[in-house]
Parts: sequence; structure tokens; C-alpha cells
Amino acid sequence: MKSPLIRELKPNETATAVFLVHSKEIRQKRTGEPYLSLLLGDRSGEIDAKMWDNVAEVMDTFDRDNFIKIKGLMQLYNNRSQLTIHKLRRVEDSEVDFRDFFPASQRDPDAMWGELRAIVAGIGNDHIRVLLNAFLDDPDIAARYRIAPAAKTIHHAFRSGLLEHVLSLCNLAKFTAAHYANVDPDLLLAGCVLHDVGKIHELTYERGFGYSAEGQLLGHITIAIRMLAEKVRTIPQFPAELRTLLEHLILSHHGQLDFGSPKVPAFPEALLLHYLDDMDSKMECMRALIEKDPHADAEFTGYSSALARVALRKERYLSPQTAKPEHHHEPAGGHVEAAGALATVSPPLKNGSADDFDAVTKTAGPAASSVFGAKLQQALHPVERT
Repeated sequence: MKSPLIRELKPNETATAVFLVHSKEIRQKRTGEPYLSLLLGDRSGEIDAKMWDNVAEVMDTFDRDNFIKIKGLMQLYNNRSQLTIHKLRRVEDSEVDFRDFFPASQRDPDAMWGELRAIVAGIGNDHIRVLLNAFLDDPDIAARYRIAPAAKTIHHAFRSGLLEHVLSLCNLAKFTAAHYANVDPDLLLAGCVLHDVGKIHELTYERGFGYSAEGQLLGHITIAIRMLAEKVRTIPQFPAELRTLLEHLILSHHGQLDFGSPKVPAFPEALLLHYLDDMDSKMECMRALIEKDPHADAEFTGYSSALARVALRKERYLSPQTAKPEHHHEPAGGHVEAAGALATVSPPLKNGSADDFDAVTKTAGPAASSVFGAKLQQALHPVERT
């Protein structure tokens, strides 16, 4: 196995390693010289990388989805890990083990597959059990189901992520169905197994994760409905009403029309499936967000558009070794952090202008001594009237 992995890189240490290029941009410094802005990855995660020097010699030798060997220094910039690359060369596919470079479930796919087959074997409804076995016995479906991610980027976006997600839902379904007397556990389990089955064709995952042409044109819900129709046709006298319920489970599992569901959940199992699916996906998003940058020393993560929030790194917050910032309250009439203030910029990692970076941190200084500054202070700190 490759070493070091991204999660093993240590701040202020130089490392030599091979990574997969997730994204590549050629940008310009203020001097007009090019620099590289890369997103590199392996099975342990991703890291931003910059190459400042000797870029013209290597920038056309590789592209996105290529493997590169780099020598560089890992640093923390704006509380985020960033790799400054000193040397770089392309690596051929034959020189690497693909399993080292694509994020994958920490669970064994064969063990998870055996667990899913056991769950289906335990379903009491003969029609549902036969139908689900028709899916899982299909060699093409089985091969894809074992390795497909559950999404391109948002949740369970790793190899075998779909299988891990479905097993999590099945376990939640068994628990919650036992709690609600009006819920049919077999019907709910069928929804867990089938709701995202279309993703095995919607997504591409032989190398990086993306969308197939079929996925772009139809989406996983439509694909799953088509797959269900194909399997039902192979089962004599499959109840039409049960087929309609299964179709509704697939069609409504996103919960709302605005979220891509053609229908909203209309019976208990469909509503419960939606909420279990939503909860499991969001809990995985939260886990991935908190663990994304193990070197960051901030108590809060960056903003997640999927969750529409930042997340607290609870262990770091509770750690007695973590120094808590002191909060100072500025007295009325103090310095104004507004127009007219002086700005200081964090020094770049390399010699050159701060404009070479994606972002800068600005800290407001004292207000300019002017009539405008005085009036602005008066407007922001008015005298209280009694």
C-alpha cells in the first residue's frame, strides 16, 4: 500500500508521495508567470496543493485524473492544510495500485454483501423476497452494487458507499418498524434496498466519480423504476398493487417535489423511508465534514453547502489542551472596523504577491483620522438618549 497517505502528512514536513489529480487549474501570478492550483487525492481524502516555481516545465505533462509523484511541504494556511509542491512528474497507471487512490468504505464489501443477502433472506413476504433476490442474483447488478458510491460528492461518496448506506438504512428500518405498529417491515426493507438502485447506472466509478450519459438524461429514480419493471416481468403473478407501492417508495424517497421526487410520500413506509434516508445521508455528511481536514486546529469546520452550516469538532472543543480564545468587548467610541480602516494581509507561503493565493485574510486596523471617520464612529456608536 502507498505511503504516505494524505491523512498521514504532517505540518511543516516535506514528503514524497503519489496522488491522483482531482482538479487542475493553471493560474497567473501578478508577474504574469503561471502557477498550478491542484486538488490531489487518495483513498484517505483530498488536499489543496500549489506549485509556484518551474511550472512551465511540467504544467502540460499531466491532466485531471492522472497520477503524479510530488515532493512538497505540507503547511497550514488559513487553518486549512495546503501542500506546496517543489517537484512533480506524471506517473503511469501501471505503476500504481488503484485501490490506494479512490476513497472506499472502511468495511469489507464482501462482508457487507453477505449481510445484505441475509437481510433479504429473512424477509417474510414471499413476493418481496423473490423480487429482491432477482435483483441481487443478477451478476451485473451484484457487481455494480458492491462497488458503486451512493453519490458523486455529497454523502457516502466512496467505493461501496451505496452498499454501506443501504445496510445502514436496513438496520434503521428494522429498529423503527418495530417501534411503529402501522409500518410493514418487509415493505420498508424493500424500499431501503431498491430506492437508490438506479445509482449503479446513474454514476460512473471506474476511476473518478461522475455521471453517465444515462444518469445525466434520466437520473437514478427513473432508472430504478425501469429496473423494477424489468424484474417484475420475470416473476409470474406478481401483485399489481404491491408493484405500485414499491414504485411509490422509489418515486417519493426524496420527500419533496423540490428535491427531485415526482411524488411526495403518501403512506407510512414511504414517509419513514424518506426520513431514514435523509437522516443517514446527513449524518454521513456531518462525519465526513468533521474528519475532512485532520490537521486543522479550529474548533469549527469550514462551511458545508450540503448541510448549510459549519460543524463543531466536539472532541477538540472539549479537550482541556485546547486554548479557548478570550473575548474582549470594545468600549463605545473604540476603533471602527469599517470603511476607512487599514487592512493587513497574511503573508503568502512563497515569495510574491498575496494576489497569487485563492483568498487572503484581512484584519481591520484603526479608522483613518478624518472627518469621515469621526462621523462614521458617531453613526455606529450613537449617544443614548434618556
